[in-house]
Amino acid sequence: MMKNQGLMKIGDFARASDTNLRTLRYYEELGLLEPSKRSEGGFRYFRIVDLHRVRMIQNLQGLGLSLEEVGKLISHRKAEEDHSATITQVKQSLNRQAHLIKERQNQLADLHAAIDEALLKLKICATCEHTPCEGNNWCEPCIMTQRSLPRALSALF
Repeated sequence: MMKNQGLMKIGDFARASDTNLRTLRYYEELGLLEPSKRSEGGFRYFRIVDLHRVRMIQNLQGLGLSLEEVGKLISHRKAEEDHSATITQVKQSLNRQAHLIKERQNQLADLHAAIDEALLKLKICATCEHTPCEGNNWCEPCIMTQRSLPRALSALF
């Protein structure tokens, strides 16, 4: 019986990483993830800390990166590189990830502001007797203010 303390079989690892076997095998095929150990029977074993790598891959995909882009961003496990080169690459990767997150935050802030603007306009709409419809061009422009509707509101009318 093989002892694999601190290691998880791929099925357990898939559940812990909230993904499936096929995805993990695909990540492995792309070089994004590699098992820490394989048993004589070919079972893949992963370290608990490999969950961090899977979550990073998932997060980067959530930011809109393709798996190819993710691979370029996180591939720093080359044994032939020296310490300084590895540190530099990891630093560049983290800076790029921080930049992507900041861009996403800005996009979300813009979207939030548009929704706030639409909610304010909706208060005015609540006092209006007109119902958005084809006959009044879906209230565009607003019959009461003669101004265009906020984009988040016009998208829903």
